[in-house]
Amino acid sequence: MERALPGLQLKWRLSNAGRPVALPQRDAWLIESIEDGGFPIVCNGEQGYPVTVWGRERDGLFSAGGHSQFEVHAELPLDEPVIASAAAVLEAVAEEARAQWGRATPYDAAVDIAYQTAPTLEGPPSPRRGLPALKLFKHIRAPEIPYYLGWLNYWSAAAAQAIGFPDPTRDAELLSRARRTASGGWVVQLTDTPLDLDDPAHLDTLKRTYERFPEIGGRAAP
Repeated sequence: MERALPGLQLKWRLSNAGRPVALPQRDAWLIESIEDGGFPIVCNGEQGYPVTVWGRERDGLFSAGGHSQFEVHAELPLDEPVIASAAAVLEAVAEEARAQWGRATPYDAAVDIAYQTAPTLEGPPSPRRGLPALKLFKHIRAPEIPYYLGWLNYWSAAAAQAIGFPDPTRDAELLSRARRTASGGWVVQLTDTPLDLDDPAHLDTLKRTYERFPEIGGRAAP
C-alpha cells in the first residue's frame, strides 16, 4: 500500500481509546501481535485522513469449500489521490497477499452489495435495487470463486479461470478497463468513476456483470 499510494506511511497502531500510537519498529510489532492467525490495525496516524489495514483468519466452517482463509481489509478516504491510485493499491495488496480475489468499493455501494448475502427474518436475502441474491460464503464451492463484485475487482489466475474471464468476444467492455497483473491475475474496473448505485448506468453495469458471471456468489447451477 505504501508503494502504491504516494506519501502513505502505515507506521502507527491504535490505542484502546482509538488514538494513533507511533510504531518505530512496526514490522517487529506486527509479528509479535499476530493472534488467531490475524494482525491488528495499523494506520497512517492522521485522524482527519485515516488509512487503516488489518487482517484476520476466517474459519473453514464459514468459508468457501470448507477451507480456512486469510482476509486483508483496508479503508481509505475516497478523494482524488486515492481514486487515482485505487487500482494500484488493490493490486498491491492482493498480489502481496497471494489473494484468490478481492475488491475495492465505495462505502455506500458496498452496503447495498452486502444485502445480497444478508438473510432476512423470513430466511433468504432480499437484495436492494434488483441485484441478485448471493450464497453465503460457506455455501460457495471453492475459495477461488469471488463472493461478490465491486467497483474494482482483483481476480487471480485461478479465479479468472473459475468464472470464465476473459472471453474476448463477450468481455470487450470489461477488458477496456482491465489490466493483467504480474502473477497472471486481473484487475477489472466496472465503471470509469467510483461505483455509485444511484447512477442508473452504474447499476446497470453491475447487474450486467453479475449476469455475465453466474459463478460469482455461487449462483451457477452445479
